[in-house]
Amino acid sequence: MTKHKIFRFYAELNDYEPLVWRRFEINGEKTMAQLSYCIMLMFEMQASHLFSLTQYRRDSFIEDVKGIGLTEEEILEEFKGQTMLQDVHFEFPFDEVSLKEDELLAMPDRVTVSEMLGHVNDYAKLKLAYDYGDGWAVSVFLEESREEEISLKLLPRVFEGQGYGIVEDVGGPDGLAELAQILKKGTGEEYEDMIRWLDSTTLDLSDFDKDDINFRLKKLVRVYRDIYEKNLEPTKKSFDLLTRQYLGKGVRGY
Repeated sequence: MTKHKIFRFYAELNDYEPLVWRRFEINGEKTMAQLSYCIMLMFEMQASHLFSLTQYRRDSFIEDVKGIGLTEEEILEEFKGQTMLQDVHFEFPFDEVSLKEDELLAMPDRVTVSEMLGHVNDYAKLKLAYDYGDGWAVSVFLEESREEEISLKLLPRVFEGQGYGIVEDVGGPDGLAELAQILKKGTGEEYEDMIRWLDSTTLDLSDFDKDDINFRLKKLVRVYRDIYEKNLEPTKKSFDLLTRQYLGKGVRGY
């Protein structure tokens, strides 16, 4: 069996309570785009909006260099202008991309996870942004990297987590919180309107189904690649997978 570089991450949905989080692994041969698709899948982002992934290299480098006894101010002065102090913003430039100062733009399908994270000492911080109107964000932290003999059929995989994830077009974290309250109430005009919009009475925002998420990670990453990298519409089979028709759910997949 071949050895592969394995990366373990912890990810959590920003600005929402109760906390929605995942712990997962991916092999280093995957691209940064594929890492993004995995995060999106685990948090119920159904590839219907733009996304970006930011790697905070500056923070990682400062954390690494602190071990030699320099302060953060001394590090910034010593290495001023060097690329290791520049964050990397991964995004497909479908439109004009707005970059922050000291931020580099990179195509997420052109570099692998190992190329971007293989040199760090098991510390890296990233952020996935999705649907810039609703403003979803997921903070992602590298917990461990290692060499291991493993079948790639097992990867990517999620180990543990909590909470369902987002609901598309609900209005961001505030809208999701409002939805949670309406569903908890379980009655009234607002509730009836919402279940009609969802086309479901079974959505449970506290649910975390590890087996189903792992099934979707194996089946749907290539579908997300087709959507974002080849500009292809999902086939009926792919759409049925996206919306969980295999579970007999409604058209939104809830």
